[in-house]
Amino acid sequence: MKNLKLNYTFITSFLLMLSVQMNAQISKVEIIATGLTCSMCSNAINKQLKSLPNVLNIETDLNTNTFTVYLAESNTANPKIFKDSVEKAGFFIGSLVITTTANTVSKEPYILIDKSDSTSGEVKVQVLDKGYITDKEFKKLSKSMKNHENYLLNNEDDFYIKYSK
Repeated sequence: MKNLKLNYTFITSFLLMLSVQMNAQISKVEIIATGLTCSMCSNAINKQLKSLPNVLNIETDLNTNTFTVYLAESNTANPKIFKDSVEKAGFFIGSLVITTTANTVSKEPYILIDKSDSTSGEVKVQVLDKGYITDKEFKKLSKSMKNHENYLLNNEDDFYIKYSK
């Protein structure tokens, strides 16, 4: 009976570790914020991003208004939490690029636009939904995305993405 419990515990632990590795893993997020006028604006966004769970480090480039957020390995972050944080600070996202695994972007909630590229390992993808790109880019992209009915609905539960360089 002891052996059975020990085996059960070992198998359960193994499956748990395996499922953690299969979760969406975002390692880095690059956010270009819009509407910043001074270093205090940058500081407000920085504070909001630092308050997120699993944030290890944030690098800020004031010349380009870029915030590079590095995340812990076991995170369950999605693009929405970064958008909400920037908006809570009173600003908007002009671009959001995620560094993650190819396996992650091939599953829900991500909808890959340029499926012609098949890559493996670590990839960079840009989120193309409204609120994750500038309004001008969104209007331009909306015309070419007519065959994707749900794109214009601004569904907060899925994210249209494309590979980024």
